[in-house]
Amino acid sequence: MRCAVGCGHVQQAPDRGYGLGTVRGDPSHPVNRGLACQRGVSETADPGGEWLTRPLVRKDGELVATTIESALERAAEGIGTALEDGGSDSVAVLGSGQQTNEAAYALGKLARGGFGTRYYDANTTLCMASAVTAYYDAFGSDAPPPTYDDIPEAKTHVVWGANPSAAHPVMFRWIRQSADEDDSELIVVDPVHSETAEVADHHVPLEPGADLALARAVLARVVETDRIDEAFVEEATVGFDELRAELPDAAAAAEMAGVSMSDVDHLADALEDPSLLYWGMGINQSVNGTAAAGALIDCCLATGNLRPGSGPFSLTGQANSMGTRVCSSKGSWPGHRPFTDPDHRRAVAETWGVPVSRFPDDTGPGPVGIVSALGDDIDAVYAVATNPVAGMPDATRVREKLEDAFLVVQDAFRSETVEYADVVLPAATWGESDGTTTNMERTVSRVRAATETPSGVRTDLELIGDLADRIVPDLFDRTPEPEAVFDEFAALTAGTPADLSGISYERLEAERAVRWPAPAPDVSAGYRYYEAGDGDDEQTGDIGDEQTTNDTGERTADDGDAVDGETDSGGPTDESWSFYTQSGRARFSTGEARPLPEPTDESYPFTLTTARRPDAYNTGVRTREDEPPTARVSPATAAAIADELEAPADGHVSDEADEGDEDRQYGRVVSRRASVTVCVETDEAIPDGVVWLPIHHPDVNDLTLPDVDPRSNEPNFKQCAVRLEAPRERDVRAVAEASA
Repeated sequence: MRCAVGCGHVQQAPDRGYGLGTVRGDPSHPVNRGLACQRGVSETADPGGEWLTRPLVRKDGELVATTIESALERAAEGIGTALEDGGSDSVAVLGSGQQTNEAAYALGKLARGGFGTRYYDANTTLCMASAVTAYYDAFGSDAPPPTYDDIPEAKTHVVWGANPSAAHPVMFRWIRQSADEDDSELIVVDPVHSETAEVADHHVPLEPGADLALARAVLARVVETDRIDEAFVEEATVGFDELRAELPDAAAAAEMAGVSMSDVDHLADALEDPSLLYWGMGINQSVNGTAAAGALIDCCLATGNLRPGSGPFSLTGQANSMGTRVCSSKGSWPGHRPFTDPDHRRAVAETWGVPVSRFPDDTGPGPVGIVSALGDDIDAVYAVATNPVAGMPDATRVREKLEDAFLVVQDAFRSETVEYADVVLPAATWGESDGTTTNMERTVSRVRAATETPSGVRTDLELIGDLADRIVPDLFDRTPEPEAVFDEFAALTAGTPADLSGISYERLEAERAVRWPAPAPDVSAGYRYYEAGDGDDEQTGDIGDEQTTNDTGERTADDGDAVDGETDSGGPTDESWSFYTQSGRARFSTGEARPLPEPTDESYPFTLTTARRPDAYNTGVRTREDEPPTARVSPATAAAIADELEAPADGHVSDEADEGDEDRQYGRVVSRRASVTVCVETDEAIPDGVVWLPIHHPDVNDLTLPDVDPRSNEPNFKQCAVRLEAPRERDVRAVAEASA
């Protein structure tokens, strides 16, 4: 699997050598029933990055090959010295949504129970922390209430600040199938006319960063037109009267968002039907990310869209971001146990066999805060399956900070972060590791090794155990094995909101995938928080009990199911809701908008936004390009900067260039932190005054700023002020030489 949709793949080793020879969708997997996107197949079977096949250590300023034992000894020596000299917080640990559940659990156990550091986080905070915080605020628990089974039952699909056509193509197929029904609709809210907006029934092009204003405008309009689900609000929620008193005038909020009242009315009308409201990084990656995500949940709560076939559905990016949230001890203890609760801390410490006093008092400052502490509190960094030099905001500062730290990098590919490492531990990737992973709808699946690895390459779990043996030798009773680690982790979740205690490898072997909460071997949950009365199915059986998938991969509802809170005759049924809040009710939010940290001005008149391409993933280590990143701008913006652009020197373009590439023009995108050479492409999908760059190119985050949401610590990746200017002569010459 390549993303958080969680598609099952069949992977086979090649006839000779290492790697994977064949990758295809698994027709027996209950999530995707054989469907697979081309990116997931090609990046797995034929990645373009440089594999790490031998351990490396830095000697006389250069990375040189060594044995795995020598590399592990050097890593343990550097981390151990930092712990001895500076204490627990002198070591930072950076994890990833690219690990198995077992590896993520073991890494958290090492970071929190072995080192005792507060400086531990994962790259999942860079993408999902605002959604997680908003879920906790509303429901007292993490993870979306809906599942994929709800997609065919929704009448309206609102995709807000996300582009699943590019990022989650298999899931988007199901969304389109449902939206193509005669009585259904797809609405996209996005400043950019994305690939998803291209096929939508309606596109709302708001101003970049204006999501909270628009969400409040929609809710205000629902209130003004008396379309609140008063019965649901009264029975299942708290805080609505306080929120209603603070709502802005709908027209004024719409003007702030840069949209018409007809667009606001269209969204308000849509919420009258069972609606799934999906959102992604366009919401989360903002200083207002938690407030905006909370405002979208508020829209669902106020209109009663918290039943099967409706609800707030955050779209997760990385393959195991959800699993990392559940098991890694990053923001909560395994099973979403509250981090500061003394009883939960004691239970975790007893399971791990460590003193409670070793645990840090708080969860730490997030990845951006960890970077800030480098050189002060932190002397050593252990980075696993993550590439902060390319993936963190204000990446120039990240590089400068890492230069002075003792850095251990554990990864499958040679990334930008590897170049700053003192020790490099080559790790296995998908298709080479055993374990489990959890997709965005809470479904746990098995992953297995289809091929062997070179002698110097070990799995993440093995390497974490190897380091633990050398630094805190009593932390693991024996060499960590995937099934034993999973059993320990699952047992620790018993009785928690994210209960996996009813899942085992044996069960996964039989059922292929199981959705949590699963507190018993015969239970697999469906929609969260909702309990149907007589005449309505509850969706609490195994995956597929209420929803099936036909031979073409289309998700369909079984005949006769009534999953919208009504019986077949259309009459109301008894319903109830139960949330993990103190009152047992869902909570409306009261988040207020913060000013964007870097508005445009005369010197920096354009807004930079970043997003995914359909053919690339994360920081692009599997799909490296020699060319500069492509900056997409509107025709009007291109005309305004035409005098600043230049063609490659001597007109050189590569032999493989596409038709029209001879007309390419180059410029520099300049922010207050850095400047980056770009290829400028005119695209009517981009609004005037906006510069679009892909998240996957390693240069792009030199431009972005490190301001974070104050609640979630998630960075404001999506808006910063830039200008476009002529490239430096040496940059144009370098592009020409690379293309010739």
